[in-house]
Parts: sequence; structure tokens; C-alpha cells
Amino acid sequence: MSLYLGIDTSNYTTSAALYDTRSGSVIQQKMLLPVKAGERGIRQSDAVFHHTNQLPQIISALRSECGGFGKISAVGASARPRSMDGSYMPCFTVGHGMARILSDVMGIPLGEFSHQEGHIAAALYSSGRMDLMSGKFIAFHVSGGTTEAVLAEGDGLNVRVRLIAQSLDLKAGQVIDRTAVMLGLPFPGGKYLEKLALTCDDAVKYKPAMKGHDCSLSGIENKCKKMFESGEPHNRIAKFCLTAVMNSIIAMTDALIEEYGDMPLVYAGGVMSNSLIRNEITQRYQANFAAPEFSCDNAAGTAILTSFKYENTYLH
Repeated sequence: MSLYLGIDTSNYTTSAALYDTRSGSVIQQKMLLPVKAGERGIRQSDAVFHHTNQLPQIISALRSECGGFGKISAVGASARPRSMDGSYMPCFTVGHGMARILSDVMGIPLGEFSHQEGHIAAALYSSGRMDLMSGKFIAFHVSGGTTEAVLAEGDGLNVRVRLIAQSLDLKAGQVIDRTAVMLGLPFPGGKYLEKLALTCDDAVKYKPAMKGHDCSLSGIENKCKKMFESGEPHNRIAKFCLTAVMNSIIAMTDALIEEYGDMPLVYAGGVMSNSLIRNEITQRYQANFAAPEFSCDNAAGTAILTSFKYENTYLH
């Protein structure tokens, strides 16, 4: 049995996960960073502070759930947001630093990956498509910090990605969270906005603002503000917001299929755990989605990528 530890300290979640290559199972612990009521985000300095406080708790909770770590073969961390030069956010230094300490103290290898790569790996694992670690596919990463599609190619050890589509302004998660806060819902607001939207039976329409493969989402926020100011029902605003985001992702998908042909589609990131968006996309395409617990920020993908780097184990 080989155990691989993954750590991810993203903009809103402290995460750690343990991957067992013998059983193919993942055990994970995570904790949201505290955001004050009415605020629409968190400063990086505050994120670093909270990660520093929460990560020891997360590691301890993971160890308790596992009944002890036993022999860990390697540790991995999300060291940066994306796999490109200059990609950096201070919050990731906390988890990366902890992983480096564990690597040195325990005398085990250290794997360094991007947060985006971890999301993609978690989606492949959760959807039973680990075969794509040796394949070519289109992966969407849709969250509060990213709305991108990448052309991904696995070589059996890692997944190389190339950006092929993105939002040109706001990110999908930003639009959703800002609308939720405007409606008096907690932050992050995705699950609360979804619950509210499900109470609306009205049909809503939105034509995506596209420029080639890329989308623009700022108009969705502006429309939601106008609906709010004119006194439209909150559940209708919620449904419009999620429908508009969904239509934009669908338009990006259609444009990419036309350009790159019919290839496997993988959807990851917190926004893609939304049932309204997920159900519509599933009806349209042969799409692979991460389960909700593997769609939101997590360290599972980082642990899995670490195992591939140092063991090259195929389990799914």
C-alpha cells in the first residue's frame, strides 16, 4: 500500500487529502475560510492568515479520520493557480510551505502542481475517467477565480494544459457570489443561489456575449442589478443569473467543439457543482463531471497527481 498526501490552500478553502493507491480511495478534509457577512471576497493577507491557522487543524483531522497516516510515500501541494509563467497567489504559499517542511522532515519526495491541474485530476478521478491521464480532452475550470477551458493532454504521469478559452472580464463564480450577496445570501453564495433559483418556475432567457471562443460575463451582473433595483422577485434574479452563466459555458463548449472536434469534455470547479448547470450540460454533451465534493476546491487531485508522478498507478 502506498499513501500520498495532497495539500491545497486556495482563495477560499483549506484542504488536505490522502490517496491510497491500493484501494483507490481518497479521504479528505477541508474548511472554508471565514468571510464577514455582506463581503464579496477576502483579501490575500487574510487568506494567508486563516490558512496558517486552519491547515494544522485540517491535517490533524485527516490523521484522526485515517487512524494515523502510516507510511506516506510522497507529499504534493498546489503551488500556484495555473500552469503558466507568472501565475501566483500568496494563499498557495501556505500549503506549499507546509508540504516542503513535511517533505524535508519525513524524507519523502515533494510534488508541485497548479491548483487548476488538481481540479482536473479530481474531476477525472471522481468521474471514473482516469484513463484520460493518457489521453487528450477539453477541460473546463469554472470557479470564483477562473472561468477557463484548456486543451489537456495526459502523458500517464501528468496533464499538460493549454488555454483555449476564457472569460474576458468577471469569472462565473464572481457573478454568482456578487448576485447572492446582493440578494442577502451568505458568501460564498453558489449553493444558496441555486436553492433560491429552484423555487422559480419562470422561463428566463439570455444570449451569451461571445468573442470567438471567449465569453464576457459582466453583463450578467449588470442585468441582475437592474432586476434587483426594479423589484423583480429574488428567485427569478437567481434563476436568471445561473441560466446566463450556464448559457455562456454552453456557448464556449459549442465553439470549442466546432474548432477542435468531438473529444471528451471534463468540467471542474465549484460552479460546476450547480445542479441546474450540470443537468443541462449533461443532456447536451457526453460530459464528465466531478462529484460535488470533488468539484469544489479540494486537495484530492493534488494527492492523485502526486501518486502518478511517483508511482504511475492506474486504478480507474
